[in-house]
Amino acid sequence: MLLAIVIAKSLIELSLMFIVGRFILGLLAGAKRQTNVFWQLLDVAAKPALWLTRRISPKLILDQHIPLAAASWLIVAWVLVVKAKIDLCLQLGAAACQ
Repeated sequence: MLLAIVIAKSLIELSLMFIVGRFILGLLAGAKRQTNVFWQLLDVAAKPALWLTRRISPKLILDQHIPLAAASWLIVAWVLVVKAKIDLCLQLGAAACQ
């Protein structure tokens, strides 16, 4: 169970890093970000979280707001997974979580 929580936490953190990196590089690259190779790589890496957010969100939410919505639910998911990990570590003992 602990391994599953650690894997979920890592995947959530990676998705958040991809979305934030994509945002920062998009600001730096400006209008030419579509031709930037690194932005394209971050875009491909962030696609699963963005796709899932688009699928579960109502059509009222604009496509330009999907990355913010994805980051928001990923942060909530990260907090919940960290809480689950802390609870499990308290049950198993600190030695099991190192």
